[in-house]
Amino acid sequence: MDQPDSLTSVSGRIVNHSLYELDKGVRHLFMLTVSWADLPGVIARLAADRVDHYVHRLNDSRVNLFFGRAALVETVRRFVDKPLCELTAEEDFMLGTLLGYDREQQCRRYLDRTATSDRPPYSAAVSAVSAPLC
Repeated sequence: MDQPDSLTSVSGRIVNHSLYELDKGVRHLFMLTVSWADLPGVIARLAADRVDHYVHRLNDSRVNLFFGRAALVETVRRFVDKPLCELTAEEDFMLGTLLGYDREQQCRRYLDRTATSDRPPYSAAVSAVSAPLC
């Protein structure tokens, strides 16, 4: 009944559930923010299941760990090379879509992030259209 710490920690339980979803085809890419201390156990768990991963350093205490299907992880590896808040609108859209976020919400987020003076944010345009006519 005793399990290694890597499997009983919160990060370990999240990884176990994510691997279940990956195996069942529910989702194909995951992002988990973990401490450097938790990282070796989580990576060992991924390695045991031969799941590709990419470690993206946040700071001296935390990392974003991307894991899942190899092609998706490699795609993330090629453009997530800076803080997530510095991603372009296109990179942000692609990452959200790869992570399985709601497509319509990702489109709205993209439209808002690419708004210009001649194109108001999408959320403002939606509010104006959906406002009562009377």
